[in-house]
Amino acid sequence: MPELPEVETTRRGIAPHVLGNAVSKVIIRQPRLRWPIPTQITRSLPGHKLLSLNRRGKYLLFGFAHGSLILHLGMSGSLRVLPTDTPARKHDHFDLVFGPQCLRLRDPRRFGAVLWTSEPVEQHPLIASLGPEPLSENFTGEYLFKRSRRRRIAVKQFIMDGKTVVGVGNIYASEALFQAGILPTRPCGGISAARYARLASTIREILASAIESGGTTLQDFLQANGNPGYFAQELQVYGRNGESCPSCGSAIRRQIIAQRASYYCTRCQR
Repeated sequence: MPELPEVETTRRGIAPHVLGNAVSKVIIRQPRLRWPIPTQITRSLPGHKLLSLNRRGKYLLFGFAHGSLILHLGMSGSLRVLPTDTPARKHDHFDLVFGPQCLRLRDPRRFGAVLWTSEPVEQHPLIASLGPEPLSENFTGEYLFKRSRRRRIAVKQFIMDGKTVVGVGNIYASEALFQAGILPTRPCGGISAARYARLASTIREILASAIESGGTTLQDFLQANGNPGYFAQELQVYGRNGESCPSCGSAIRRQIIAQRASYYCTRCQR
């Protein structure tokens, strides 16, 4: 599932091709994604210039003078810059056309979303409840410590909650907890401020490194240029059940936490 690094990689890849350009056409081939694509955008968007392209959590926010297009890649989506005349394939559901080139959404599982709002985008229900960005100044160990008090859920589940912090997906949560030396099953309310400071730091480091590597490709994700993400080569524990821990040599274990596969070392993490 594309998480923050993959979405940010996509944003950086497509922005130079579309910012400041006017939409010439909108093509909806399959309107039934996670929510129906609003058909009125085929009439309301052409002729309008794209003024901004931002990211909030896992959402891409396309800003126009009269509103914002909100796009989510779902579990298997990718967004690529292609010549407009490139033949559409089976799972190519949506095109935002800018003259000779287009942004094409490919989403085999159709869990992605293309939505429109004419209100301030930060007030949209999908955006308003999100926690801080993990690469922002608002995300600190002190923040995690205060928010976790009197809570008993596993720390991995806690940091994957978008209301706590956005974009720390399953892969990156496992990797950050390993580097911070924290067992993913530990109740979040019992972790000290000092350990949360370390965790916040490792989350920032891992996400920044993943962005520089173009994200992580395990199955479906592709960058805007069609290349895979290369951070998979740097994973220390995720997907390595039974292999030797890179720090101590013990066997890495796999456990389901909140319906997600988690990987950790019982000797290095406590």
